[in-house]
Amino acid sequence: MPTTYAKRRYFVFSLIALITFTLPFIKIGNNHFFLLSFDHKKLNILWTSFDMQELYLMPFLLVIFFLSIFFVTTLGGRVWCGWSCPQTIFRVIYRDLIQTKLLKIHKSIANKQKPVQGQYFKRALGVLLFACIAFVAASNLLWYFVPPEDFFVYLQDFSSHKLLFGIVTGFALFLVFDVTVLAENFCVYVCPYARIQSVMFDHDTIQVIYDEDRGGMVYNQKHEKLGKKPQSGECIGCEACVAICPSHIDIRRGMQLECINCLECADACADVMKRKNQPSLISWTSAHSLQTKHPVQYFRFRTIAYIVFISCFGVALGFMSTKKEHMLLNINNTTELYKIKVSDGNFSVQNTYTFLLQNTDTLVHDYYFDINDTRIDIVRPKNPIKLKAGTKQKIVVVLSTNQYLVRDTKRDTPLDIKVHAYAQDEPERISIMRNARFMFPKTTQIDEAFDKNK
Repeated sequence: MPTTYAKRRYFVFSLIALITFTLPFIKIGNNHFFLLSFDHKKLNILWTSFDMQELYLMPFLLVIFFLSIFFVTTLGGRVWCGWSCPQTIFRVIYRDLIQTKLLKIHKSIANKQKPVQGQYFKRALGVLLFACIAFVAASNLLWYFVPPEDFFVYLQDFSSHKLLFGIVTGFALFLVFDVTVLAENFCVYVCPYARIQSVMFDHDTIQVIYDEDRGGMVYNQKHEKLGKKPQSGECIGCEACVAICPSHIDIRRGMQLECINCLECADACADVMKRKNQPSLISWTSAHSLQTKHPVQYFRFRTIAYIVFISCFGVALGFMSTKKEHMLLNINNTTELYKIKVSDGNFSVQNTYTFLLQNTDTLVHDYYFDINDTRIDIVRPKNPIKLKAGTKQKIVVVLSTNQYLVRDTKRDTPLDIKVHAYAQDEPERISIMRNARFMFPKTTQIDEAFDKNK
């Protein structure tokens, strides 16, 4: 009864590679699936644009991300490591595709334990071929921070974008060293996920497990090997499961930190056991399920708790996303508190502000504003401000009044006002309120201005 875990893994690898490489090129409304651009101070998540001032959503995303990791690990063990991790994918490309299938350095992918002797030219050629893939992968990573439409333009001007070239080159060289030299040692000794995963396991966590009841005991309780072949059981001691293991472990010893749930050992054992018309002695199941012969219990307290928490934070993120402002407005007073003008026996008090207006929507809009105090008029600007999508503009705003808002002879009086800014074509959808202050002078200042005008 052969199994096809390897073929399924290769399909998943291909799907992940396709999605990873194509997503940066797919834009909806000029927005990317994910883009954190420090150059343009732009954040895109799920084809929605957020300004850097809206990074309050990031904690929700990070919590959901880490809870999802805990949930997947509790449910499926190191399924990420064996089926999705870039390290694993690149190792399969380098070892199985380039070294074995293309250059014939290894005789077969079924034996990953035997070290390569000689063949220095082929090995160097293999590293060179993978280096080309590493540079493409490094560029692909950068596309989530520098969009492809900018990246390929920057490539044409090396002198002005040395930092970008340096990052791509540095990451590519690290990837070459990691995949060709560190290999699976990265998973065992470097990767922090391998260190914390064991605390998330329970007896119902799905793992790669050798059925000792069927196959027989190969290691004792102290993890000492009793022999190549067990004294009783179905295991014939061929050690096909050991030879094919990329992590260089013997799965018959029990659960080990180095196991990445790739299930290549299960496929190898299945090929051997099919001669006896028996299923593989190695399966992807839980310890509890293997002992009781009951189906794996996927829904239990820990997994349900993770689902509930992830759902709650997902709802909170969705709710907060609906509060996204499609325009941003910062209001600052200038250093001059006010200006008093007298003409034809009348006075006016003017306050000057600097408005920083930003269009965070995906369309062009004409923006204007009004003041909640009808005694205060807008002197400047007289016309709406047109802004393209994603652009910002500083505007000098002058507000004026020709009435006595306060009669105080001793001090200037700051008056709280509200500025209502909106898009003229969609005032109901794109509308915000901001607090500001209008400084009104003491009456003696106005009297002095009249005296000077005589």
